[in-house]
Amino acid sequence: MKKYLILIVCLAWGCQTRKTPADMIIHGGSIYTMDAAKPTVEAVAVKADTILFAGTLAEAKEYQGDQTSMLDLKGATMTPGFIESHGHIMGVGYNEMNLDLMSVKSYDELVDKVKEAVAKAQPGEWILGRGWHQDKWDKKPEKMVKGFQTHEKLSAVSPDNPVYLSHASGHAGFANAKAMQLAGVNQLSRENMGMEIEGGEIIRDKLGNPTGIFNERAQNLIGKVIPEETEETAARALELAMDACARNGLTGFHDAGASRKSIDLFHKFKEQGKLKSRLYVMITGRDWGLMQDWYKKGPEIDPRSVTVRSIKLNCDGALGSRGAWLLEPYSDRKDTYGMATYPMDSVLKTSQQGLKYGFQVCSHAIGDRANKEVLDRYEIAFKENPGKTDHRFRVEHAQHLHPNDIPRFAQMGVIPAMQAVHLSSDRPWAIERLGEKRIIEGAYMWQTLLRSGAKVINGTDAPVEPLTPIASFYASVTRQTLAGEPEGGYEPAEKMTREQALRSYTLDAAYGAFEEKVKGSIEPGKLADFTIFSQDIMQVSDADLLKTEVIKTILGGKTVYEKQ
Repeated sequence: MKKYLILIVCLAWGCQTRKTPADMIIHGGSIYTMDAAKPTVEAVAVKADTILFAGTLAEAKEYQGDQTSMLDLKGATMTPGFIESHGHIMGVGYNEMNLDLMSVKSYDELVDKVKEAVAKAQPGEWILGRGWHQDKWDKKPEKMVKGFQTHEKLSAVSPDNPVYLSHASGHAGFANAKAMQLAGVNQLSRENMGMEIEGGEIIRDKLGNPTGIFNERAQNLIGKVIPEETEETAARALELAMDACARNGLTGFHDAGASRKSIDLFHKFKEQGKLKSRLYVMITGRDWGLMQDWYKKGPEIDPRSVTVRSIKLNCDGALGSRGAWLLEPYSDRKDTYGMATYPMDSVLKTSQQGLKYGFQVCSHAIGDRANKEVLDRYEIAFKENPGKTDHRFRVEHAQHLHPNDIPRFAQMGVIPAMQAVHLSSDRPWAIERLGEKRIIEGAYMWQTLLRSGAKVINGTDAPVEPLTPIASFYASVTRQTLAGEPEGGYEPAEKMTREQALRSYTLDAAYGAFEEKVKGSIEPGKLADFTIFSQDIMQVSDADLLKTEVIKTILGGKTVYEKQ
C-alpha cells in the first residue's frame, strides 16, 4: 500500500513540474545572449513568438514534446536579432527600384549608368537614383565647382529625360538640365539663388549658372516637380525593404523620419501580416500638422509590430555636402560653416512638447555646432521638466563633437545613435573637411562616449550605406575602411570591443526604443527574434569578419529568411 502511495505522489509531482512543450529548440552552435547572467548558452526553447528557456541542452530537452522541432545550428552562431537603430525604410525599398549609384567610382561611370537607363526609358520619363559620393571616386572630374561635379556631361546623355540623383548622404542632389528646366532653375531665376534659400544652396559657377548640385533644403526645388509616388509603388518599395531587412538579419528597424503616408502604409502592412521586421517609427519633424495630430492621440506602442512614439528633427546637413553645421569653418572651404536646417527655437519647442505628450525626440546632428545647439535645447527642456527623467532623447549621428559636449550625453541621459560604418566610408576624406585636430578630439568618439556612461546604438543609415550590419559591426571593432585600411585602424583608442559592438546592435538598440524588456537579449519571456551567422562574429579574426553571412533570420519564432 505504501509503495502505491509513493507512486501516486511521484506521478502527481511529475504532472505539476512538467514543462510547457516548446515549438522549437535551437542548439548546436555558439549562442550569445546579451544576458549578463548567462552570456552564452547551449540551447534556446521557443513557444509561439516567445523565448521559454535559455541554458544547457539537457535542460532545454525537458521542453521537448511530440510536436517540438529541433533546429541544429550545425556550428553556426546565433545572437539576439539585430536592430537597425537609424535607417530610412522607404528609402531602402526605393533604392532597390531606382538607380543604385553606391558603387560608382567616377563621374564618367555615373554618366554611363544614366545613359543605360535613358536607353530603356520613354522620353519625358524621370530617371531617379541615389548613392553617388564625389569624395569616394577614384578619379575627380576635370571641372568642379565648390567640390562638386557639374551637369554638362549628365545632361548631354539625357536631353529628353529629367534626371535627379541623390547624394549618398541624402543631403544633396544632382540634377540635369531637363530637371532644372522643369523646376524653373536657371541663370536668371533670382528667386532661386542659393543665398536666398534658407537652410539650402544651389551651387552655381562664377557666371551664376546652376551646376546641377542642390544642397540641403534647396533640393525641394527639384523635389516639387518629381511626380508623386503612387500607392502601388510605395507598397512595392516597402515589400522590397522588408525582404532586405530579413536577408540582412534585421528583426527591428528604427525608421528615421516617416511621413503620414508611410505611417499609414506601415499600419496596412501590419494588418496584412506582411511585416518582416518590427518597426520603431519616428514622425518627420518636417510635417508640423502630423506632429500635432500625434500629440493629440498620444504614442502608439506595439513592440511586436509598429510603434510610433518619437519625432525626428533634421537639424543640419552632412559632412560630404559640407552641410554639417560646424563651430569653425571647414578646413577645405573656409567660406562656410555648414548650416542649420531646422530652427533651434523649434527644436526647443518640440523638446518641450515631446516631454509633455510622451514622445521621444531624435535630432539629426552631425557637426559639432549642431550637436552643441541641440544638447543646449534639450537641457533647457529637461530643466523645465525635472520629473521626466526617462525621456531617452537621442542625437542621430553625433558624428563630430566638441570635446566639451562629449560628457553631456551621459550626464543628460541622451542617446548617441551612431552609425559605425560612416567611419569606414567617410574617415579617409573627412580629415580634409575637419583637419587633424578636430578629427582626433571629436570625431566618431564611440569608446569615449561609452566610458562616460552613454549608451551608443548602432546602424547604417541605409540607404546612405548598405543595410548589412556586418559592415557596421566590422567598423565598430576595427575602425578601418572595408578594404582593411589603415593597419590598426583610425584613432584605434576609440574602437568598440566585440561585446560593446554586439550590445550596440541588440540590447542597447532596444533600449533606444524603450524596448529592452521585450527585445535585445535571449532571455525567457522576451520575443524570439534571432540572427544566425555563418561564423562566430565574436571570435573570428578581424580580417575574416567581413566574410560573415546571414544564413537565417527568425522573427517571433518564425523563419523569415534562410540563405539558399
